[in-house]
Amino acid sequence: MSKKTFVLRIDDNTYTALEKWAADEFRSVNGQIEMLLDKALKESGRKKENDLTNQVKQKKLK
Repeated sequence: MSKKTFVLRIDDNTYTALEKWAADEFRSVNGQIEMLLDKALKESGRKKENDLTNQVKQKKLK
């Protein structure tokens, strides 16, 4: 999977909250932002879970 690099401008308070949340979940701030964006995209129906994830879920249900 290829990743894009871009600049994100957010206020200090938001960054501090993200930094704490990321640390609580043993992630980097970047990893936390990626996780949040991915979750929001899936929940809104704008991104489908990849086939591998679906295959794993199917096997667990059997």
